[in-house]
Amino acid sequence: MIILVKLILAHLLGDFLVQPDSWVDAKEKKKLSAWQLYIHTVIHFILIMLLVADIAFWKWALLLALVHLGIDIAKIYLQTNETRRRYFFVDQMAHFLFILFIWILYCNKPLSLEGHSGEYYIALATFIYALTQPVSVLVRKFISQWSPEAEGKDSDSLEKAGNYIGIFERLFVFTFVLAGQWEAVGFLLAAKSVFRFGDLKESKDRKLTEYVLIGTLLSFGIAMLAGVIFLKLKITF
Repeated sequence: MIILVKLILAHLLGDFLVQPDSWVDAKEKKKLSAWQLYIHTVIHFILIMLLVADIAFWKWALLLALVHLGIDIAKIYLQTNETRRRYFFVDQMAHFLFILFIWILYCNKPLSLEGHSGEYYIALATFIYALTQPVSVLVRKFISQWSPEAEGKDSDSLEKAGNYIGIFERLFVFTFVLAGQWEAVGFLLAAKSVFRFGDLKESKDRKLTEYVLIGTLLSFGIAMLAGVIFLKLKITF
């Protein structure tokens, strides 16, 4: 199972941390002529090899990197301005499904995270990282279809404050779930509701209220689901 966790971590790092937005724009505009497309593929191969730390895995790493390239090419040619959000999810689902497929072929073992303490911390780090920027991108993409105009006019808001608030709240929720403190999750949700109530009341914008509510519930829901999955996998120290 630790191999699967490492492969997922390599994908998350390669797609969300190492890859800047300018590379994504370049790939969409220049398509096959964009050098960023191929460097991105090489980076994925390197990340897989570094995390798996087994030279014998190079054939599988190369296969993963090439399929990643193929999925990215299909995405940039199939998507349009209207379907960009939809293809983002299709693209990510395809990547994760193929990673799972490769892991099954390579390991042929049942889904379990039981193992040594090192495996525990790698798995924990993967879950934590996934709840930061990757989930922020996912939530933003999902709710972008309802983004109210008023959202872009809030000059009093700190730069990227909403993004960091979402990251911190998901990490808190994840920690509370692992600790079995579901009451704390409810308290955190209530506290955020109280803080946001005044702003939403003053704005008198029903669309903005619904937009914030959808984003909050989605963010909390993903964090709680991640915590439950982590516990159900029966990870041991």
